Amino acid sequence: MHIREFQEMMRSLYFHRDFARGVKGTYDWLIDEINELGEAIEDGSDREVIANEFADAIAWLASLANLMGIDLESAAINKYSYKCPKCRQAPCVCRV
Repeated sequence: MHIREFQEMMRSLYFHRDFARGVKGTYDWLIDEINELGEAIEDGSDREVIANEFADAIAWLASLANLMGIDLESAAINKYSYKCPKCRQAPCVCRV
């Protein structure tokens, strides 16, 4: 499955609810899910719990992108296109 297909699946499942919640409410849910992911990692949760938190985070990111009219797949490929957007190298040679 491509990112675009996943994003469309999220649109089919949740757009009506996301639209009613609005951008701010959907953004807030995304932040909550990112925090839950961080907590699962920090707590040393098992891989299945962490994987589920990753899934929730990407689902909410896709939902927010749907509300904003952003195609995540195109945005990611346009920015990264197999090289670092800062140093333009692959692998990245930027100094941290």
